[in-house]
Parts: sequence; C-alpha cells; structure tokens
Amino acid sequence: MAATSKGRRVSYIAVPSEIIRSLSSTSLHSLLLLLSPTKKTSRPGHRFIALGRSPNFLFSVLFFFALVGMLRSWHHLDPLVPCPHLGRSSLSSPELSDSTVAMSADGGRGVEARGEFWQQPDGLGYVPCLNFSEQYLAEGVAATRAGRRNKYLLVVVSGGLNQQRNQIVDAVVIARVLGATLVVPILQVNVIWGDESEFSDVFDLEHFKSVLADDVKVVSSLPSTHIMTRPVQEKATPLRVSPAWIRSRYMKRLNREGVLLLRGLDSRLSKDLPPDLQKLRCKVAFHALRFSAPIRELGNKLAMRMRSKGPYLALHLRLEKDVWVRTGCLPGLSPEHDEIVRVERKLKPELLTGRSNMAYHDRKLAGLCPLNAAEVTRLLKALEAPRDARIYWAGGEPFGGRDALLPLMREFPNLYSKENLTLPGELGPFANRSSLLAAIDDVVCEQSDVFMASHGGNMGHLMRGQRAYAGHRKFITPNKRQMLRHFMNASLPASELNRIVKELHRGSLGQPELRADKIGRDVTAYPLPECMCEDGARLRSML
Repeated sequence: MAATSKGRRVSYIAVPSEIIRSLSSTSLHSLLLLLSPTKKTSRPGHRFIALGRSPNFLFSVLFFFALVGMLRSWHHLDPLVPCPHLGRSSLSSPELSDSTVAMSADGGRGVEARGEFWQQPDGLGYVPCLNFSEQYLAEGVAATRAGRRNKYLLVVVSGGLNQQRNQIVDAVVIARVLGATLVVPILQVNVIWGDESEFSDVFDLEHFKSVLADDVKVVSSLPSTHIMTRPVQEKATPLRVSPAWIRSRYMKRLNREGVLLLRGLDSRLSKDLPPDLQKLRCKVAFHALRFSAPIRELGNKLAMRMRSKGPYLALHLRLEKDVWVRTGCLPGLSPEHDEIVRVERKLKPELLTGRSNMAYHDRKLAGLCPLNAAEVTRLLKALEAPRDARIYWAGGEPFGGRDALLPLMREFPNLYSKENLTLPGELGPFANRSSLLAAIDDVVCEQSDVFMASHGGNMGHLMRGQRAYAGHRKFITPNKRQMLRHFMNASLPASELNRIVKELHRGSLGQPELRADKIGRDVTAYPLPECMCEDGARLRSML
C-alpha cells in the first residue's frame, strides 16, 4: 500500500507472519539493516515493514527472502484441506496450526467437545481386566520352565486386514489349546487387491512375541529340524468348533507329524469359549496385535491433524464396487451404475454373500445393505451432528467417485481422508498396499471421538470392541432395519423423522453391552464381562 507522511511517500508490503518466523535470526537481522525501516506497524497475522528509499530495490530484496521463507514454511506445514480431489468450490480450507494438539493419554478426551452429539456414553466404570485363573497361569509357567514341546502350528490367514486379524486371534488360541508353538502367521496374497504384505509389514512382530510370551511361544520360522517335515494340512475345519473338538481332531496328528498347517480359519473357532481363552482373545486383539511403527507414526499424525481444531467423527463408508456386488445391493447413483453392479453379479454369482433368493428391496429393508452417502447424511443430521463437524472417512475408493459422496459433502463440508491429510510423499511407502492403508485408517478411526460404520463388517466389529475396551467411547450402530422404512416415507416431516431416528438410536451409542446377552457374539466385539470389570473390583492385569 502507499501513504503520504510529511510529504514523503512510504510504501508498505504485507508479509505473513509465518514467513517472518521462518527466517533465521541472522537473515532477518541483515534484512532489517539493509532496509533501514523508518516505521513498523503490526496487525494480527501480518507484519508491516515500512520502506524508505528505493522501494523497487527493497521490494526485490524482501521478495527474495519471502520466497525462501515460504519454501521453508511449506516444507514443514501440515495440510488440512477437506477432500480436494472431490472438489473445492464449496469447501473451506482451514489451516493447521504450527502447534497441533497432541492426543491425550485417554485417547483424546482431553479435547473439549461441546454439544450433545460429542457427549460420550456412561461407561459405568468398567475397565480392562484380564485376570486369568491360577490354573491358566500355572500352566503357562510350567510350560515355560519345561520348554515347549517340539510341535508347531502353521497358519495361513486370508481376506482383508481385519478378517486377517480375527484369524490371527483364533490361531493364537488354537496354539494354546494344542500346547503348540505358533509360527508367525502367513498373510495370503489378497486376490482382490494383490497385496503381498507380510506379518511384520503390518504388525509389530517383536511386540507380538513379547506380549504373548507367557501364553504361547511364537517363532518367526520353523527350526531347521522341521523344515523338511511335510505338515499335516487341514482344509475343512467346521464352523465354530470347540476346544475339545480341536484337541480330539488335531492332537494325535500333531504329536505324530510335529507340524500342523491350518488354512481358512475365518469363524472356525467357537465364539463361546472358557473364560481364560476369551481373555486370551482380548489380549491378542487389544494388546499383542499392535501395528508396525511406520503405520502407527503416520496414523497418529493424521489423528493429530484431525484433532487440531477439536473433536472429530470417523466414518467407515462401505461404498466400493465389490461391496455392492457382494451384498446384493445397489448404489442408487444412477441407472447406469446400478446396471454395472447387476451385470457383475450375474457374471460372478458366487460373490453374493447369503440370502441370494431375496430381492434388492427386501434386502434393503432387512438391513442387509450398506448405507449410501445420502442415508448416512440423513442419519447424522437426525442425531444432531453439527454442520461444522470434522469427519474422517475411511474405506476404499467409492464406486462412482466424487458423485457417491456429494450428499455428505454438501451437508458436512469438513470431510477428510488420508489422501488429503498427508503431505506429499507420506503415503508413498504404503502405495498399493491395501492392508497397510487400511491399518492407517484403523489408527485414525480408533482415536476419533465418535465412530460409525455404514455397514457392520470386520472393521466395525473390531472397532466396537476397541472402543468398549478403551472405556466405551461413542460408537453409533445404525438401526437400518427400522430406520430405512421411515427414510422411504416421503410424507413424513423432517422434524418428525429426526425425532424418530434419534429415539431409535438412544440405546445404540456405544453403551456397555454384556456379551452374555449376545451368545455367539465375538468377545473382541463385546469384551464385557469376560475382559472387563468394574474399576473398584479390578484385579491387577498381568500385562
């Protein structure tokens, strides 16, 4: 700008304070000496330097230093721009402060969250409590002193990340039941995404071994004495077998051959186990299976960037093409998109999971379909999520791309994903590694103030358990069966719809739920009462 003071023309140049801060003290001192300022003024967020003589020359010098400062500043600033790849026109672009708010030890509850939507459920004082029985502990000590018997369990786990985690939990329990040494599980190459990640790429291997040292011995590979052994391979384990069935089926063969190979463990072990084995499942899921350091580091960074402006909601959106095909549902984006899904399902009918005789409309009303973005938006609005709520969405690329998320973006513009929260190059080491990318999502979702999944699944189940185990942090379970019929009632006023939907979800916000009331449910999703107890009666954990 220009101004006149006592007949002399003075020029002012506004320089962002971030640039001034980024200059070294020596450079800044030299600059000030060169400029010989006659006047200084300041406003919030800017510093004004008044230039006397030779304004063009001084402007050039200042521009040079400003350019250097900006380059240095940009190198260190963290991005926080809502979904730029989904369109910027109607979206805000808040900056991330230099002093980001670190996650508190209690998972972020130190950040003040105002409004009913952010209120946490009453955990009733339940805390983690893995008080194993004296018999279980004695068996572990005896096995350690005597040395493990010379027999090994090999397992190959398949599916997506959280499906693999479930199978690893089962593998540890089966190894304990058989008294066998567990060889680090082999992650089968994912047929859909082609991910070739190994166990140590996804999980902290040494942590896994040390946490389970008193329960099951874990080794990285078979010893040389067993490498040439042809393992007994079992491919047809029935669903939900008991520990007694495992012993009767495998013990003699394992003792004779020395090595047992199991595949396809998904849901093969009973969900209703003796208390000590249930606690072991919790110990594996919530303590031993820690993600590898690079995943934790980046996931924690993204969680801090989300939290830099306050509380945030995490959504697991199941909008991928393969999900619509497998569930027998339609995305509803357009007739063309629906037809693509129908054709794919006809070409691969084996992909449809369950109840193949039901029509799409019936499946929808039965709650078997994922919520699309429009339905997620209506639910969040009914639950009084504030419009400025910061939302992290996890999941694969939506079928339909940007259009699939438009209803959510219009109502909740502060929408983020790992792709637009990361600095250039941060996602590079994880590119084309679906398991690692999913693990990063898990870390960010676990630390959120509120979590909701659009369609159950393995991630939703494990996230439910993790949040319960962490003190029953808010977890919204969409009541699709009863809610969707109201969504389809066009004559229902918005106020009445919101009242009904809110009432339907009063008991589905992450409150303590006893697994005893849900026989057949996984303890890693419902850790109460086997893995948690009231704080006043808590026995000190062995961890």
